[in-house]
Amino acid sequence: MTGVEKSWIADLLRFDRRDDVFVACPTAAGPGSRLFGGLIAAQSLGAAGATVGAGKLPQSLHLYFVRGGRYGVEVELHVERTRDGRSFDTRRVTAVQQGAVILEMIASFHTPEPGADEHPSPPSSVTLADARVKEPDIEFADRFEIRTQLDDDSVFAVPPFWIRTRDEIEDDPLVRACMLTFLSDFGPVPVARPSGTPLEPEAGFAASLDHSVWFHRPFTPHDWHRYEVHQLNVGDSRGLVRGSLYDAEGSLIATTTQEALWRC
Repeated sequence: MTGVEKSWIADLLRFDRRDDVFVACPTAAGPGSRLFGGLIAAQSLGAAGATVGAGKLPQSLHLYFVRGGRYGVEVELHVERTRDGRSFDTRRVTAVQQGAVILEMIASFHTPEPGADEHPSPPSSVTLADARVKEPDIEFADRFEIRTQLDDDSVFAVPPFWIRTRDEIEDDPLVRACMLTFLSDFGPVPVARPSGTPLEPEAGFAASLDHSVWFHRPFTPHDWHRYEVHQLNVGDSRGLVRGSLYDAEGSLIATTTQEALWRC
């Protein structure tokens, strides 16, 4: 992105580094009291990627949201170099706020290799032409253009929906993977809710418990992508969902899973 100012997501990935401890500057308060999970997940992947050679790209991440984070408080990201291999590097990241662990992540990085490139055809879903403009009342939504199904009258963005960044993002594989990680936390919690639970902030307590992302193909954030999320199970106050992010041509860009706590 020659001549383009540093993007907002790259700015969130600026750290004060001390060896393999990365300190993220405090983020201004959002509309909610709890730190947005996609934000701290993206920063954790960014810190892990800063310890990996440029030839290895994010392959997957698996994380637990241990406790809710807070806005306006710096976050320490402790990176452990679990393994450096010929093709794969593995990193563990522990995010800490005021001495308390708020996230644990394992991330893998892989040197691209030639081979088969295939996936099942994407499901029939809402087309971009049939989707309506939505401005959901969720954190950081103003950074994105979002189009949802016509019947989505909630304050959230309920998948399937189309999404793209309003601003161009650097042509940097790590920054773009962090951007994908950030936006992948939009949508799963509403889909994980028990049937009959209204989509209203007062309907009960909901929180992400864990989250995974597999990175399949290059991601261009300012192009339209469709995010499909489907419920797999509800029980024991927890809902499990699986997500698929497709580009406008129907290529599978990433796969996600998330389990959310729902107490109604």
